[in-house]
Amino acid sequence: MNTSAKGLTALLAVISLAASFASAEAAEKKYDTGATDTDIKIGNIMPYSGPASAYGIIGRVEAAYFRKVNDEGGINGRKINFISYDDSYSPPKTVEQARKLVESDGVLLIFNSLGTPTNSAIQHYMNRKRVPQLFVATGATKWADPEHFPWTMGWQPSYQAEGRIYARYIMQQKPNAKIAVLYQNDDYGKDYLKGLRDGLGKKSGMVVAEDSYEVSEPTVSSHIVNLKASGADTIFVIATPKFAAQSIKEVRQLKWDPLFILNNVSASVGSVLEPAGLDNAKGLISAAYMKDETDRKWSSQSDSKEWAAFLDKYMPEADKTDAGAAVGYSVARTLVHVLQACGDNLTRENVMKQAANLKDFDPGLLLPGITINTGASDFAPIQQLQLMKFNGKSWELFGPVMNGSTGS
Repeated sequence: MNTSAKGLTALLAVISLAASFASAEAAEKKYDTGATDTDIKIGNIMPYSGPASAYGIIGRVEAAYFRKVNDEGGINGRKINFISYDDSYSPPKTVEQARKLVESDGVLLIFNSLGTPTNSAIQHYMNRKRVPQLFVATGATKWADPEHFPWTMGWQPSYQAEGRIYARYIMQQKPNAKIAVLYQNDDYGKDYLKGLRDGLGKKSGMVVAEDSYEVSEPTVSSHIVNLKASGADTIFVIATPKFAAQSIKEVRQLKWDPLFILNNVSASVGSVLEPAGLDNAKGLISAAYMKDETDRKWSSQSDSKEWAAFLDKYMPEADKTDAGAAVGYSVARTLVHVLQACGDNLTRENVMKQAANLKDFDPGLLLPGITINTGASDFAPIQQLQLMKFNGKSWELFGPVMNGSTGS
């Protein structure tokens, strides 16, 4: 063989080898609908309008964070296409938007859609379609059921666990308490109420009055009047921000001074306590798993600094006193971590596999001692909370970090 022929043979061998490497690399990439070499479609449903519109900041912060990720090169070179729709906290609209995201927009997954009744309306659909309903923005216990709903996973602590923690606190502080409960008349309110009753156990008779409200009602004032008339000296308010603020105001206007416990999802200084009046909110008890960014003690910490800098650049209009701004940031970082772990295997099955493989993950802004952990049979990422009391300006943490299921 002459020199030129040998050179040609060598060149062809190099080309063949390069082609085989390229083929192997391409073969390693796996995609489901919503993922390509260049982008990842993420769906979301939020109550940007309606009775729970105060939570809309969560979706807006998530969108801003994904813009930041895209500006920095995306996830493994892929840009996030975040498609977020408004459902007005109405389950029928949630169903409509979920179908649109899955069947028309072709998203890879639906992420952090908000609300217990709204997510309940699409849970069977999402699992039937085998599309991840990932890190839902609700603490209902039903999201941690991988045996029956392997495509649905929560993020925040469960409402029942939180309710059990309040029950323990009440029994310690006021063993002869007469408890009145205001709750939203759906799975969200009933989940909290079950946790409280389970936590009270044989002392569930301490609950002397329960009153529920519908989200279509303009005000809960009459319900608060009814609960005061029961003679209760303790009140547990299970409400979304609008109704929580009304409850705080009404209790004070009635000159009623009960031990006042407010559920975590309405413990925001910006969207609840300020509208209710900070003086009216003084002395409230709640529980937290995230840092209260209105408390200056966190401002020097690296994760809080990073969060504040992000908002200043990507969402300067955001109210930093609104707890939703912190939640949206941390849960978005959790999703980015999961998608990064997926590498080039962006199938829906692998998304759920990676989401169920989080070990001591800290997305930032969680309270010290609290991290995210999941497993194939553990779809409850955050399981701990710490009690806190409002001092008129910010929340003060007290007591140990607690697990609502074990009491540890």
